[in-house]
Amino acid sequence: MAKWLLIYTYGTLSLCLLIISIVLLVAHTFMEMVETQVKKATVLKNGTDAYSAWADPPPPIYMKFYFFNVTNPQEVLDGEKPVVDEIGPYVYREYRPKENIMFLENGTEVSAVNPKTYVFEAGLSIGNPSTDLIRTVNIPVVTLLEMVLKNKYADLLRHIIEGILEAYKEGMFTTRSVHEMLWGYNDSLLSLAHRVDSNISETFGLFNNMNATNDGTYVFLSGSKGYMDFTRIVEWNDKRNLSWWSSDTCNMINGTDGTSFHPLIDKDDIVYMFSSDLCRSLYAVYDSTRSIKHILAFRFVPPAKVFANVTINPDNAGFCVPAGNCLPSGLLNVSECKQGAPIILSSPHFYQADKSVINSIVGMHPNQDDHETFLDINPLTGILLRAAKRMQVNVYVRQIPKFSVTKNIRTLYFPVMHFSETTLIDDKSSAKLRIILWKAKVVANVPFIIMGLGLLFGVLFVIIACRPQITREEV
Repeated sequence: MAKWLLIYTYGTLSLCLLIISIVLLVAHTFMEMVETQVKKATVLKNGTDAYSAWADPPPPIYMKFYFFNVTNPQEVLDGEKPVVDEIGPYVYREYRPKENIMFLENGTEVSAVNPKTYVFEAGLSIGNPSTDLIRTVNIPVVTLLEMVLKNKYADLLRHIIEGILEAYKEGMFTTRSVHEMLWGYNDSLLSLAHRVDSNISETFGLFNNMNATNDGTYVFLSGSKGYMDFTRIVEWNDKRNLSWWSSDTCNMINGTDGTSFHPLIDKDDIVYMFSSDLCRSLYAVYDSTRSIKHILAFRFVPPAKVFANVTINPDNAGFCVPAGNCLPSGLLNVSECKQGAPIILSSPHFYQADKSVINSIVGMHPNQDDHETFLDINPLTGILLRAAKRMQVNVYVRQIPKFSVTKNIRTLYFPVMHFSETTLIDDKSSAKLRIILWKAKVVANVPFIIMGLGLLFGVLFVIIACRPQITREEV
C-alpha cells in the first residue's frame, strides 16, 4: 500500500512540475518579471542607483595623449612625405561629474552640464609634458593662410602676411612642449589678429579652455516614459539639431553621451551616441561577446561605413562641407565647428581610412587593438563595463603657390596627435553588478529549477515502480 502511495505521489508531482515548468517557459513569465524590474530601475530619479551612476560615474576615466613628432621638416617643405614618430602616452585622470542638474517636464527630462577636469598621472605616463618638446604643424599659421585665401582682399593681404611671418619668424612648423600644445600658449600671430578682431583668442591649444570647463548644457530624457529613452539627448546648447552639416539627417542629435545606455540590449540593436568632440552623432553595432570581470558584455563598435566616403555610404554626403566637398574614407572635416581652423578628425593612425591617406605619412601603423573605438555593455542592465573612445586630430595642409612657405609642400592630412579616452568598471561596482545579475539569473531560471524537481520526482517514481515489493512470506 505504501509503495503505491509513493508511486502515485511522485508520479503526480513529477507530471505537475514538468507541466508547470513548460507553461512558465512558454509564457516567459519569470524572464518578464526580471525585465520589468530592470525597466523600473532604469530611470533618472533622485535617490536611485541609476541616477547616481549617471550623475557621477564611479569607474575611473583616463585620457591618454599621443603626439606625432615631425623628424624631417625641411624635406616636407621641399615636397617630400612627412616622417613622424609617435611620442607618449601622457596620461591624465579625467573627472566628469555632472553639475547644475535640474528635472524638467514633470521629471521626463533632465538638464545638466558635464565639466571635465584633467589631472596628470606621472606614474602612468612616459615623459614629462612640461619639458618634452614636440615639432608639429603650426596650426595658427595654417589657419591664418586659409582665412586670407577666403578674404576678398587676398592678394593685398598676401604680402602683409608674408611680411608678418618673416618678422615673427613663423613657419609651417613649430616646436612646443606637450603641455603647451594641449592646454595652450600665447601665440604671436593670434595676438596680432586679436588686435584686429577681439573675438580671436590670443591663446592656442588643442584642449585650450577645456580643463575644468564644460561643453554646454544638455537635456536628457529620464526614461520615465520608456526605458528605450534612458539618458537619450534631446537638446544641446538650446538646440534640438546641429547646423554645421549640409543635410537634416547629419544635423540630428541622436543617442546618449556614450556613458550610459538603455537596458535589455540585443545583438541586433544599433547604439547611437552624440559627441561634441566629433561635432556629430554616430552609431555602433554588435561586434562580439566578451567577459569583463566575469560579467557578460556585448562589444559594440562603429562600423567603417560611419566615416566612409559617399561612394561607399551615400548617407554621409551631408558631412561634406561645403556641400559636395567630400573627403576620402576615414576623415571628417570639422572646421565649421572649430572656428574655421582646418581640423580633420580620424581614427588614430588613420585606422579604417583610405589607403592613400595612410600611405601619405611615414610612421602610420593602424591596427584594430590599439586604434578602434569600442563599447563593452552588459546587455541586461545597459551598464557600460569597458570602453575606449579613440580619435586623431589632423590638419589639412595644402600647396598654396602664392605663399612661399607652402609653395612646394604636398597637399595632405597632417597628423598632430591622437588620444584614447578609456574606462573600466571598478571592482566595487562590478561586485555589486554580479550580485544583481546572479539574483536576476535565479529568478529567470525558476522554470528550469521547477523542471529539475519534476525530473527528480520522475526518477524516484521510476525507481520505486521498478523495485520489487518484498512480502512477509518472502521474509
